[in-house]
Amino acid sequence: MGRADPLVLGLLGLGLYVLKAIVQGTIEGWRSGSVSPEDEAAAALLAERLGTLGLLPAERQNTQLAAPLEPALTVALADAAAGDWRPAAALLDETAAARHWERRSFLAGRLGIAAADGDAWLTAWESARPDDPGAALVRARATVQLAWNLRGAQRARYTTAEQAAGFHRTLPLADEQHVRAAALAPQDDPTPYIGEMWSAIGLGRGHDEMRRIWKEITSRAPHHYEAHWTALQFWCAKWRGSEDLARAFAVRAAAEAPAGSLLTVFPLIAHFEHDTSDTTDVDRTPEMYAAVDALLADVAAADPAHPRLPEARHLAAYFLNLQGRWDEAVEQFRRVDGYVRVLPWSYRANPAEHYCFTRDECVANAS
Repeated sequence: MGRADPLVLGLLGLGLYVLKAIVQGTIEGWRSGSVSPEDEAAAALLAERLGTLGLLPAERQNTQLAAPLEPALTVALADAAAGDWRPAAALLDETAAARHWERRSFLAGRLGIAAADGDAWLTAWESARPDDPGAALVRARATVQLAWNLRGAQRARYTTAEQAAGFHRTLPLADEQHVRAAALAPQDDPTPYIGEMWSAIGLGRGHDEMRRIWKEITSRAPHHYEAHWTALQFWCAKWRGSEDLARAFAVRAAAEAPAGSLLTVFPLIAHFEHDTSDTTDVDRTPEMYAAVDALLADVAAADPAHPRLPEARHLAAYFLNLQGRWDEAVEQFRRVDGYVRVLPWSYRANPAEHYCFTRDECVANAS
C-alpha cells in the first residue's frame, strides 16, 4: 500500500495544539537533541493521558500476536513444545464436538505454526492416533506454514531462487494432506478447505479452482471469518484478482452476513488493500462512514470470545482515526492495546511504532 502515514494525514484536520507540538516539535526535537519546554509539556500531557488509559509504549507491544491467546491454547502450545500432544488433541476434539468451526480453524492455524517450527509432538500424535482428524488437520496446516516460512515474507522479486525452490517443493505436499484431512474430518467441517486455499494462492491456481474450494467451504460455513479473509486475499490485485473483484466479494459478504459475524470488516479491508491515495478524502465519504458504522455495530454484536474480534477492533480504530472520530477510536484502541501483529500495522516495517503513533494521535485529540 502506498498511502501516507495516518499520523501525517491526521494533521490535516488537527484542532489541538498538543498533538501538533508532539508531532512537529517533540519528535523532531528528540531527533536533534533539543526539545522546547512547550514540547515537553505537550509530551507530558499525552503521557499522562496514556497512563490513565493504561496504554502501553511501543517497546511493550507484542509484535507476534494479534491478541492474547486463550489460556487453554497457551497450555497446549507449551505442552506440545515439551513433547505432549494430548492437550492440543483435546482442544481440537472439543471444537469438533461443539461444531465450533471458527475456533477450530484458529486453533489449527496456531498449532500448525508451532508444528512448522518443530513437529516431534505432532509425529507422536499421529503415531498414537493414526486417523485422528485433528492431527491430519494440523499436519496440513503445518506444511502450508513451513512452505511460507521457507519462502520468506518478501515480495517475489526479493525472494531468492533457493527460497522459491523450497516453497514450490513443500507446498504441493499440503494439497495431499488437506485431501486426507477433509476425508477424516466431520462432514460439515470447513477447516481443511480453508487451509487448502493458501495452497491455491501460493501455487498460482486459477479462479475456477478457488471457486471449487469456496463452494466446499460455504456449503458448510457460509459466514466463516477466516475463510473470507483468505478468499479476499486471493481476489485482491496483489494475488489473482483485481480491485473490482475484491470489492465486489467483500461487499457481497458483508451484505449477506448475520450480525456479529464480523464480515462487515471486509469492505474496509478491500479498500485498505487497494487505496493508494495520499489524503483522507477517500476515507471520509458517506459510503466509508457507513462502512465503519456497520463494523462498529457488528463488533458490538459479536461473541466476546470470537477469535477474530480483536482484528476487527484494530481495523475499526484505524478507520475511525482517519475519519477524525477520536473518542470512538480511543475506545477501540483501549480494548486491543498491547498486541499489534494485525492489519493495518502488520504491513509496516515497525508495526508497534506505527500503531502507537496512530493511537497517540487519537488520545491527544479525544475529549
